[in-house]
Amino acid sequence: MRRDTEAKKLNPDYTLIRGREPDEKYVSVISSSALRKNDLIYVKAGDTIPVDGEVIDGVASVNESAITGESAPVIRESGGDRSAVTGGTSILSDWLILRVSANPGEGFLDHMIGLIEGAKRQKTPNEIALNILLIGLTAVFVVVSATLYAFSQYSVKTAGVGTTVTVTVLVALFVCLAPTTIGGLLSAIGIAGMDRLIQRNVITTSGRAIEAAGDVDVLLLDKTGTITLGNRQAVELIPVDGTEIMDLAETAQLASLADETPEGRSIVVLAKEKYGLRGRTVGATESSTEMQFIPFTSQTRMSGVDQGDLHIRKGAADAVFAHIQKCAKYEVSEQLKQEVDKIARAGGTPLVVTKNGKALGVIHLKDIVKGGIKERFAQLRKMGIKTVMITGDNRLTAATIAAEAGVDDFLSEATPESKLKLIREYQTGGRMVAMTGDGTNDAPALAQADVAVAMNTGTQPAREAANMIDLDSNPTKLIEIVEIGKQLLMTRGALTTFSIANDIAKYFAIIPIAFASTYPSLAALNVLGLHNGILSAVIFNAIIIVLLIPLALRGVSYRAMSAEEALRNNILIYGIGGLIAPFIGIKLIDILLILIGV
Repeated sequence: MRRDTEAKKLNPDYTLIRGREPDEKYVSVISSSALRKNDLIYVKAGDTIPVDGEVIDGVASVNESAITGESAPVIRESGGDRSAVTGGTSILSDWLILRVSANPGEGFLDHMIGLIEGAKRQKTPNEIALNILLIGLTAVFVVVSATLYAFSQYSVKTAGVGTTVTVTVLVALFVCLAPTTIGGLLSAIGIAGMDRLIQRNVITTSGRAIEAAGDVDVLLLDKTGTITLGNRQAVELIPVDGTEIMDLAETAQLASLADETPEGRSIVVLAKEKYGLRGRTVGATESSTEMQFIPFTSQTRMSGVDQGDLHIRKGAADAVFAHIQKCAKYEVSEQLKQEVDKIARAGGTPLVVTKNGKALGVIHLKDIVKGGIKERFAQLRKMGIKTVMITGDNRLTAATIAAEAGVDDFLSEATPESKLKLIREYQTGGRMVAMTGDGTNDAPALAQADVAVAMNTGTQPAREAANMIDLDSNPTKLIEIVEIGKQLLMTRGALTTFSIANDIAKYFAIIPIAFASTYPSLAALNVLGLHNGILSAVIFNAIIIVLLIPLALRGVSYRAMSAEEALRNNILIYGIGGLIAPFIGIKLIDILLILIGV
C-alpha cells in the first residue's frame, strides 16, 4: 500500500452531525502513513481513499476497480454490508466520513502482498520429463563413448585382430547420437510460440508460461467480462397488480430516456424491440409540460422523470419500497415482493417502476452470457480441459450463470484466499491451472497459477504477478493462449519423437562402420555400402537441424485431440519418418562426398 499519499483527518474538536458534510475548518491534511486505527477521515468526490476504513456517515459512489477489477461503481454507506471501504479505491460522487480500521501494514493491500509472496509456480510435467530425457540420453552416450575406447583396446589385445577405435570416431559418435536435434530446436519452438502470442497482442514475461499453456487442464475464468458481457441488461418486464404490460413498458422507457447507463439504454431497447415503442411516442397522451428528469444518486438509488402531475420513479427495490411508503397512497403488494424475490433468487437484479407512488411492475436485469461461449467451453472439454467460473456472486446466482454458460464448475463468493486455495488444490492433484484476472484481489491467485494472464488495463499488482499480459484486455483470449500452447506442445512432441527415432537410425547406420576396424565382422552390417559413413553422419546431423527449423517455427497443425491420439500420430508420422530419414540422408551425403573426391 502506498504510504506517501495525503489524507484529510478530522480534528478532535469535530462534532459529528449525521447527514451534514463537515466544514473544511475541521479538516487537517496529513500523510496517510500517520493514520492509525479509529482515526476519523473525510473523503469527497475525486479523492482516493488512503486506507481501509468503515463508513460512519455519508453515502457515495465508489470506484473499486483498482482492487476488484470491476469497472461498475458501488454504493458505500454506513451500516450493513456496504460500509467497508478499501484503501486505493476512489470516490466518484458525494462524500464519506470514515473510521480507519487498520494500522499501517495491516490493510487489504498489505495482506495481498503477503499472499503473493507466498505463492510459487511449479515446473510443468513436460518440462520435467524432457529434462530427464535429455539429461539421461546425454549421460548414457557420454558413458558409452568414454568406455568404448578402453573396451576396444581390451578386445584387440585379447582377440589379437583388428585395431583400436580412434578418439575422432568416438567424438563423432557422441556428436551424432547425443540428442542435439531436439536440443537445438527448442529455442526455435519457443520463439515461434512467443511470435504467435505477439501477433495476438499478448506479451509473455516467461518462456515457461507458453510451454505451461500446452499442459493446462484446468481453466479458471472470471465471470464478468469473460463469460458474461459485464453489463446488466433488461430482459423482461413483469407487470403487477393488474397493470397493463404496455403501460409498464411506456413508463419504464420514459423513466430511462435520460439514463445513459448500459442498464438504462437496455430498458429503452427492450421497450422498442419487444413492444414496438419509440421514445417520441411515449407520454404523448400526457400534458405538454416540460419533462424534468431526475438523475440517479447514491443517496436515493432511484432515477425518474417529472412532467406536471406525473411522477415516475425507477430504482432498487428497497429504495422504491421506501418511496411508495413515503407517498402513503399505495401499499407494497405481496405480488410485487414475490416478483422481486423471484428475480433475486434467479441471480438477476430487480428494478421497480412506479407512477405517482403506485408500483406498476418490475424490470428484470441480468448479466448476459456471451454468444458462442458455450460452444467454446464444449471445445475445451473435448481437449480434456476443465472450465471453472470464478465470481463474487452468491451460490444461487453463480449456479444459474454457470448452467447457462456450460462451465464444468464454479467458485462463488470468491475471495483472494479462496481463489488461491482452489488453485493449490488442483495443483496438488497434479493439474496444470491457467487463470485470467485484472484486479489486485486476483494477484495472489495469478502468482500461483501456472499460466496467469493479466489484462493491460488491470492493476499494477495483477500485471506484476502474471506471466502474460494481454494488451487488448480481452479475457476470452486465454482460450486462444491455451490453444497456442497446445500447438507448441504438439510441435515439440513431434520433433522429440523424430529426434529419438533419428538417433536410433543413426546408431544402426554408424556403429557397423565405427567399429568395423575393431570387429571386422561388423562390416557385413554396412548394408548401405557407406564409404565415408562417419563424416556423412556428422554432416547429416548438422543439416537435419537446419532443415527442421522451418517446421519448428511454423508448428504442427493443431486440432483438438486426446493425448493418445496425438502420440499415435507422432509415432506413425514423425517416428517412422525419423527412422527412414537418416538412412536416406546419410547415403546421399556419402554419394556426394564420393563424387567430390573425399
